[in-house]
This record gives sequence, structure tokens and C-alpha cells, in this order.
Amino acid sequence: MSFKRLEGDDIVISTDSVTAPAWSNNVVTLNSFFTSSDQIAGTSGDYYFNVYQTGSALSEAAVQFAIAYGDNDGLGTLDFNSAVSGKSPSAVVYKQIRTLVNGTEETNLSFGGVESQYVYAISVNRARYKEKLFPGSLTLSLSGSSIVTLTDDSAYTTTETFGDAGREYNLISGSQGVRSTALTSTGFLNGSGSYGKFLPDVGLILLSGLALDATGSDGGLELGIGRSANTDNNNNLKLFNALIGGGQFGIRSEETVSSNYVFVRARNSEFNYSNNPSNITGSGELRHDVMIDNPQSYITAVGLYNDNNDLLATAKLSRPLIKDFTKEALIRIKLDY
Repeated sequence: MSFKRLEGDDIVISTDSVTAPAWSNNVVTLNSFFTSSDQIAGTSGDYYFNVYQTGSALSEAAVQFAIAYGDNDGLGTLDFNSAVSGKSPSAVVYKQIRTLVNGTEETNLSFGGVESQYVYAISVNRARYKEKLFPGSLTLSLSGSSIVTLTDDSAYTTTETFGDAGREYNLISGSQGVRSTALTSTGFLNGSGSYGKFLPDVGLILLSGLALDATGSDGGLELGIGRSANTDNNNNLKLFNALIGGGQFGIRSEETVSSNYVFVRARNSEFNYSNNPSNITGSGELRHDVMIDNPQSYITAVGLYNDNNDLLATAKLSRPLIKDFTKEALIRIKLDY
């Protein structure tokens, strides 16, 4: 084994942005959606539904995203204590989202400049979206009185908007890259034209309850979200059924992959002799005379060590590389992390 100290210019760092389908098995678009009856019947079912790409009892089932209903007034779900009105799972969800997005409890959630007291959240599983979601790749179809396909407006904005949860884009009607003109000049919500927000840096899609409840002529779905006090209106199930009816949810993940390129140089005078003990006789002589005047060795692997001689990484060559005094070698090692 021979050692050589690396110099500063022997190491180069490179970063690349890599996009990929967000769903399991590199599926770009989910067309079928499944929940777990055990989870829905449990305590967590009052707050959110996990959604799978296949039956939840199957071995290949994995959580793709979760849906949750939030209401600032705590309506649409049962109160924790019937003696205290408005303290319910829907209130917890709304206020948690409000703090995440706005960074404060003083201002409520608004979409297109119009405040909404009740919202839906679609939270993509952390393992699915990796570092962040890829703007412009969203296609979400929801069914109500009609089918509306939503995407984000990243393709139409020249200036990005940032909040406490990172970048924010409006949800608009239309598939990827095709903006719909179906909304009237007044539209729903006094012409805001926003169905919600897309927050790619935290894997979150927010849907305005007002927009989903709007009439079909205003671009809404007439979803009929229940907002009764101390009542289980099954609002999570209503969005789940809207997903099934729409039958399309496509999104891509995005992550920055950093690579270290290490260049190991073997000059003509280096690494020409074998360090194998069998090459030396008991008296310390070279066993084979050919290694005296015309030595040859074969490079098969490169190890990277720290100053304490701890092995940090090993790179295997695809085939042995012959080395003698007439040859120089440059081996490039790529480390991804």
C-alpha cells in the first residue's frame, strides 16, 4: 500500500439540481387513492387522513400524502369538551398551519388577498418530496359539481413571494403550463382567482374552503364543506372523495445533490512497485528480477484516508490499471451526498 497526500486543487465540489417523480416506484401521477380504516377510526383520524398509492394492508403500501381540514372557529369537528365551544381538531389544524405559513397567530390565512376561515391542507410525505417540491410540476384534479384541475402559477410570476414557510405560489385553474380562462371577470372570492397556495419548500398544498365551496359558475366545486358547531361533518372524507373523483395528482420532487470530485494522480515515478509481501524474499531481495529494471504494478483500488490513517472511502476500479515508469495515471473519484 502506498500513500500520497492530496493537495487543495485535487478536490472539486459540484452541485446539481435533480428532479424526480414524487410518488413511490417513480410514479409521476397518482390516479388511485386509498386510506386506512384503522387510522381513520383512531384518534389521528379526527385530524388527518393518510393516503396510500395502494390498499393500506398490502406490503407495498406507503403513505404518499396526508389531507387535513382546518377551521379557525373549530367548526366541522367534535369539540374536545362540549363545555368549551370551538376547541376541536379542526381548530388545532388551522392554527398550526397559520403559524407555519404566517409565522404568527395574529393574521389568518388568505388566498389571492381574500381571507378564508377554513382550509384544506395536503401535506406530501417527507420521504416523497425529499428536499422540496418542484414548482410547475403540480397537476391536481378535484371533483365536485364539476372537475377542476389545479396547478401553481410559478410559470406566470416574475417575482417570487416568500413567507415563513419559504416560497409561495397561488393555485390556479389549468394543467401544467396551460392557464384556464374559465373564471369570469368577477370569479369567486371577488375575482381573486386563487384556489389556495402551493408551498414547495415544506411540501404543502393549501386549498381555500371558500374557493372549493364556491358555485360552479364562479369556478368552484360546490363541495358542501360542513361547518356545524360540535359536529363531525366528515370534511376530510369530502376532500378524499373529491380526489377520487378527479383521479389525478401529479407532482415532482427536487433536491440539490452535491458531489465531491477527488483527482488522484499517479506520476510516472510513483506506484510502480508492488507492496505485496510475497514479492520479497526472506532476505529482503526482490523475488523476481524483472521487477528491478522494469517494474510493473496494477492499480485496483484507491482508498481515501484522513490524517489519522482512518479509511474514509474506497473506490474500486472497473478493471486493473497497469502502471510502470513510462505511464502516468489520473483517477477521478466521485462522492455523492
